[in-house]
Amino acid sequence: MSLELEEVAVAIGGRRLVGPLNLGVSPGVIGAVLGPSGIGKSTLLAVIAGIADPIVAMRGRILLDGRPIDDLPPERRRVGLMMQDDLLFPHLTVAANIGFGLPAGLDRAARRDRIAAALAEAGLDGLGGRHPATLSGGQRARVALMRMLAADPRAVLMDEPFARLDRPLAARLRALVFDRLRRRGVPALIVTHDPDEAAEAGGPILHLHPPDGEFS
Repeated sequence: MSLELEEVAVAIGGRRLVGPLNLGVSPGVIGAVLGPSGIGKSTLLAVIAGIADPIVAMRGRILLDGRPIDDLPPERRRVGLMMQDDLLFPHLTVAANIGFGLPAGLDRAARRDRIAAALAEAGLDGLGGRHPATLSGGQRARVALMRMLAADPRAVLMDEPFARLDRPLAARLRALVFDRLRRRGVPALIVTHDPDEAAEAGGPILHLHPPDGEFS
């Protein structure tokens, strides 16, 4: 599964914000979208995921495994998201949060096994019965990661998910996330304003600059 952008341009209210852009991210590769605040990085991710505000317009094509997805609703794109906020459900346990991402149709035993495997993979053994409010920031971030991966996304988009963590914790969690995505062969894009983080991703880097010309 590969993620491709072909001549993608984004506008808000008729004003071109991003593009046109061309980018290809192969399976298991992590590309980076690099640029200063306000340049349109988060808006570009929202467009790829299909969750952009209706006032946002797009030209070009977004493809997964060679097939256009830009006309599909978000749930059919199967694109996973990691944000600065972990967006965990506070009233659900850690296990239930991870289970929320699992595909429908699994029986109880299969769900239990998948959740247990996810907890073990993230180093969260024994925490399945806890609630998010009782966890550290790093633990919450790992729960959010495993919930996203439990849904078997075809691609992953990360909007500065480590920005609110201290540097040592951010480095450890970034290594965990990148490793899991590479192992699973999932193409990913991370938004950042940090050139070092973009380089650590190891994939193609898309530099965003103020666009020239009209939106067409």
